[in-house]
Amino acid sequence: MVSVVSLSAQERDPRIGTWKLNVAQSTYDPGPPPQSVTRTYEDRGGGVTLFTVEGINAQGNPIFVQVAHKLDGKDYPVTGIPYADAVSVKRIDANTIEATMKKGGQLTMTVITKLSKDGKTRTSTFKGKDAEGHDVHNVVVSDKQ
Repeated sequence: MVSVVSLSAQERDPRIGTWKLNVAQSTYDPGPPPQSVTRTYEDRGGGVTLFTVEGINAQGNPIFVQVAHKLDGKDYPVTGIPYADAVSVKRIDANTIEATMKKGGQLTMTVITKLSKDGKTRTSTFKGKDAEGHDVHNVVVSDKQ
């Protein structure tokens, strides 16, 4: 009976799984967009999610970002983001997550991610500053694989 409850809890978290960037439906300001991005959410138990981003940026260089976090709004160390060394994540509602990214304790980016009602699409709105201090307003659409 306990394993059924655990499985049901996983099924309720629609983030778990693999998501691929839909470049055609996304907007990047400033651009250009990356060539490819795959986001993977893995349930590590105890409320911990391992979030990994892999892909190729607009210049053809590899992207690799990783953070293990809980949905508790506390800061967790992140690797692979030039404008952030910590991220905090919290659930706003059943289909909305807010992530805040910081560098040296200073807020650099806020990302609001909304999942579609059917659970097949996620839209993340990035607002903040990149590593060079430029304003960023990206709307990134990803499809569940």
